[in-house]
Amino acid sequence: MSEQALLERDVAATGDAESAKRRQIVKGAYGVFLAQGFDAASMNDIARAAGVSKGTLYVYFDSKEDLFEAVVEQECEAQAIGIFDLDANDHDVEAVLKRLGVAYVSFLCEPKRASAFRTVTAIAERMPSFGRRFYERGPARGIARLSAYLAAQVEAGILVIEDCEVTAAQFLESCHAALFRPVLFNAGPEPSQERVEHGVRIAVKAFLAAYRVPAKSSAS
Repeated sequence: MSEQALLERDVAATGDAESAKRRQIVKGAYGVFLAQGFDAASMNDIARAAGVSKGTLYVYFDSKEDLFEAVVEQECEAQAIGIFDLDANDHDVEAVLKRLGVAYVSFLCEPKRASAFRTVTAIAERMPSFGRRFYERGPARGIARLSAYLAAQVEAGILVIEDCEVTAAQFLESCHAALFRPVLFNAGPEPSQERVEHGVRIAVKAFLAAYRVPAKSSAS
């Protein structure tokens, strides 16, 4: 193997190791932030949970705020991956919305996700940039992707919608109505799969009744 190739391999290996270490730190921080909240969490606690020295922690992150931002970004990416991968050419709107709704509500109602929402909400007034980034990279991105899918179905003549963005947001809200907030406020347990599917089925039924173009009846 040439000297250049060996150098490139070593650089790649180093990059992989650094990425793995960064993920290790973010994972440790995630658990600490959820358990203690942003204010109570300390860099010492995070270093201990991540299994690294405090010095190593500061090699990758300048501050607790910087680390929390990485955790927020991870949460937002987790929501975006898979759940909102919608195919504009899939015109079976009922099936698409059911799959989306169940996946979204199941994700949202995981206790650790609710804890993440509480943590962000708790500091959003004092540090609005965190709240804004969380919303833009998470909920707003999901709404935009669903809005684009709905607009494609309007273009295809399957749906009639005045404002796809508002409609997308309303649909997502209706999917987790009576399901997410009890979890968010620790007023109830994570809903069962059957309960999630029941709620989503009602939301999809109401959506289609409002926006689906009626099928043309065959001539008698």
